[in-house]
Amino acid sequence: MIVMLVVTALVLLALVTQAGIVAVQRAFPPPGRMIEVDGATLHVVDIGPPEAGLPIVMLHGASSNLEVMRRPLGELLAKEHRVVLFDRPGHGWSTRARRVDSTPEIQARMIDEALGKLGIDRAVFVVHSWSGALGARLALDHPRRVAGLVMLAPVTHPWRGGVGRYNEIIATPVIGPLLAYTVTLPLGYFVAEAGARNVFLPQTMPDGFLQDSATPLLLRPREFIANAYDLVTLKASVAAQAARYGEIKVPVTIIAGEPDKTVKTNIHARPFAAEVPNAKLIVLPDLGHMVQNAVPDLVKTEVETMIGKIVPAQAAAD
Repeated sequence: MIVMLVVTALVLLALVTQAGIVAVQRAFPPPGRMIEVDGATLHVVDIGPPEAGLPIVMLHGASSNLEVMRRPLGELLAKEHRVVLFDRPGHGWSTRARRVDSTPEIQARMIDEALGKLGIDRAVFVVHSWSGALGARLALDHPRRVAGLVMLAPVTHPWRGGVGRYNEIIATPVIGPLLAYTVTLPLGYFVAEAGARNVFLPQTMPDGFLQDSATPLLLRPREFIANAYDLVTLKASVAAQAARYGEIKVPVTIIAGEPDKTVKTNIHARPFAAEVPNAKLIVLPDLGHMVQNAVPDLVKTEVETMIGKIVPAQAAAD
């Protein structure tokens, strides 16, 4: 009797989840175009004047999609620059053929291939959180593509502890997909707002953030599982690449907050700045994790300052 009740409950939750997937995808349709690369289909939004000089590529962190980088920062930069925003493989409207293609190394290869198809030879990359590791990997493995890096609260080094027990469970074969396709989406609607508010601290989350950032897309099972894989494999990835950071020669600007509890500045931003030859570190005493939302004007100034130095140097070299 108990077994039948459990099975019935799971079936009902699975049906609710499927209905929720349809509703979420109708509410947040893809605003950009799709680019096929080896191992993935990447969703790209290209805004701003197309011939405005050195392009800016923006890469979001975990548990999010390109809309987190688009508003307000991307649109602010797009007033004068070409801005290209990606849904990372497996996130938003991007897909990946294998869930285990979760490492910065593999995703850097996919992003590099997509930029080649877009005709972008070099760009300044603006990366947030998880994509700090991705931006560093792009500079290491695809240096011809990276003119400079602006890193916002970046993950760069291994840390003590894990990434949350629920991510480890979701990344577990059988049990993870079972939970993702039954309880994650219904439960997620009740806890998503509180989780997002915690990431913003000590800043206040803007009104309407969850809708403006299309955060409910994360609750879809295939994306929730992909996000979990990204997180549980990240520590080993940064541990493997950290010894190479001295090879990064492009200009790097890092903006982080002292009270950031999501990605601790002393573990990531400060050591990275000390290891990269041409790095500038800005640490603000009251800044949380969502740098692009809290200080978009500062980020814009730093991006444009970097471009202002790169373009004349590149012209002189040519």
